[in-house]
Amino acid sequence: MKVLITCLSYSWGGMEMYTLQTATQLRKRNIEIEILCSDNSIFHKESKKQNFVFHTTKFKKYFHPIEVIKLSKLLSEKEFDLIHSGSSKDLWLMVPSLKLLKKKIPLLLSKHLGSYIIKKDFLHRWIYNRVNYVLAISNVIAKNLINTTPLSKKKILLLHNGIDTSRFDSSKVNSQKIKTEFNISNKDLLLGMTGRFSPGKGHEEFLKAANELCKKYDNLKFMIVGEPSKGEESYANEVNLLAATLGVNDKVIFTGFRSDIPEILSALDIFVFPSHAEAFGLALAEALSMGKPSVCSKSDGVLDIAIEGETSLLFEKQNWKDLTDKLELLIIDEKLRIKFGIASRKRAVELFDIEIFTDNLISIYKSTFMNN
Repeated sequence: MKVLITCLSYSWGGMEMYTLQTATQLRKRNIEIEILCSDNSIFHKESKKQNFVFHTTKFKKYFHPIEVIKLSKLLSEKEFDLIHSGSSKDLWLMVPSLKLLKKKIPLLLSKHLGSYIIKKDFLHRWIYNRVNYVLAISNVIAKNLINTTPLSKKKILLLHNGIDTSRFDSSKVNSQKIKTEFNISNKDLLLGMTGRFSPGKGHEEFLKAANELCKKYDNLKFMIVGEPSKGEESYANEVNLLAATLGVNDKVIFTGFRSDIPEILSALDIFVFPSHAEAFGLALAEALSMGKPSVCSKSDGVLDIAIEGETSLLFEKQNWKDLTDKLELLIIDEKLRIKFGIASRKRAVELFDIEIFTDNLISIYKSTFMNN
């Protein structure tokens, strides 16, 4: 098959990274991939680094006749079997361009983020009517699509994001490396969270729980991994100030950005995922793959990943006292931590492995192409 992957975003976050990772996985399976991206975007630069055949557009607004005509000409010349868009904004360029063609090329959309805006007006019905299927990364996104768009249920397919479970494998990683670097003894229990510094990720609840737990246990250390995105530095400063105000600076390790996440996770005894709202939660899936017991907020995409009483304990989101109580249950029960860890690894390998994701995506491509 010959597939055009599109991502017109100028940002560089989870959605953009995952779209490029998807293109890479498909290329490994000998599917011919070309990429459409915004000119001079980070996605453009990263696609070039990875030696993809790419095309650029200056499309920014919802209506851009010149770019529509240019893309329609490209689609006519290239004869793609299928188009897969990584962002709903892309549809405002893709659909008008496809309408100019005589050949009906199947169009798929991956939906990574929810929306609070109702999109059931005439224009949105016209746009979404041209989409063959929308791939929702979690049940909460699938539900959001039904509530906010004119899509019928039969056009919405659930396709969880995948992770490299061979990379996130505790048997292949030396946990002592991180413990040595940060002076963590084997008597200490290390609790940690990973991800960028952004409001709603639950850093405040994590620190308040740490403060409370340190009053009862003297063998605990806490690790916060990540850095703020551009424009979110003030939030990171607030989190650091909160740690100082609570007086837990000697117990909390701020690592900043780390590229060695498997090594970081291998050193943790308990993974904490206190996000207030998450479409899926790749960081949580990675922790499960590393065989880590976890305590997670009971909300949104987390419910597609963590299983209460099997892989994790779930707490009421934004409730640091409930988080504290659930963490304490794992702190005092080593057997429960081991049990959850084993179940976590099993669940990640069986449901969230990147090869399973790729198999399912190719299957969707083939059935869509055949039935078009």
